[in-house]
Amino acid sequence: MNTDILAKKPAGDSVLDRVLVLEMVRVTEAAAIAASQMVGRGDEKAADAAAVEAMRRAFDTLYMDGTVVIGEGERDEAPMLYIGEKVGGAPGRGPKIDIALDPLEGTTITAKAGPNALAVLAAADEGNLLNAPDVYMDKLAVGPGYPPDIIDLAKSPTENVKAVAAAKGVEPNEIIVCVLDRPRHAELIAELRSIGCGVVLIGDGDVAGVIAVTDPETTIDLYMGQGGAPEGVLAAAALRCVGGQFNGRLVFRNEDEKKRARNWGIEDLDRIYKLEDLAKGDCIFAATGVTSGSLLDGVKRLRGGKMTTHSVVMRASSGTVRWIRGEHRIA
Repeated sequence: MNTDILAKKPAGDSVLDRVLVLEMVRVTEAAAIAASQMVGRGDEKAADAAAVEAMRRAFDTLYMDGTVVIGEGERDEAPMLYIGEKVGGAPGRGPKIDIALDPLEGTTITAKAGPNALAVLAAADEGNLLNAPDVYMDKLAVGPGYPPDIIDLAKSPTENVKAVAAAKGVEPNEIIVCVLDRPRHAELIAELRSIGCGVVLIGDGDVAGVIAVTDPETTIDLYMGQGGAPEGVLAAAALRCVGGQFNGRLVFRNEDEKKRARNWGIEDLDRIYKLEDLAKGDCIFAATGVTSGSLLDGVKRLRGGKMTTHSVVMRASSGTVRWIRGEHRIA
């Protein structure tokens, strides 16, 4: 990369904007292409490992001094792309960037050839992404165009549905809510259906589920339920770029998880995090489809060693959303 760009950038312009916005798509493309070789093979670990290795190699081609703040786990649990790992090809020289990533969001989906598997990442200036522990998070999201604080995790699902319905000018039974299909959500699903809501159940991939609220074509109005906290930060970064609102609250299953959170500097274990508590400043969100779904088409392998990818990259400072179709020739 020509590092003269960094020296010539206009005053006040962000290095994050000028250099890394489109470069990040190369990283998610590499991970998606690698993972696509394992679609339908029934091996979740192999699919994840392929995506991780490819993403790490792609990061090393970028002129940045990056730190993984949301990754595959802590150093003693993950061989690479662990929380705290340094990435990028210019350690100590390039712009300091925090990275949240999931090289393969939907390992089970990929192993079973289901929909909505993604390679996904978010990037922001140092200190602008919440370093969330790998625990569960209660999530509540709505798309753009509503009054501020239209949703509130402290209120019941019914109250949130009625608030969004009133702002939209419809009845609660015209609201559609996306929920991860898990036994822990049985009461939530029953409550939503009791007031007439349509409930879209997804098997995995709650990053795509949260982002679905921003696209009118999905017809999904709200996302509710528990999923991974790291995925909550990734989804919040996307919502920061395109609008929408998000509430998240960490969920701890035992004292060990609470202790880990305190070790990471989290004192208020019951705090409800809003969008800018999770992702602030000028952040980037990038994703490439591994398998086709509501957000992106998956990797398609064609004759002659050619393949196609479908990606999206978003930037918070401008609200720009770019949909990118790539054609790749693999030796």
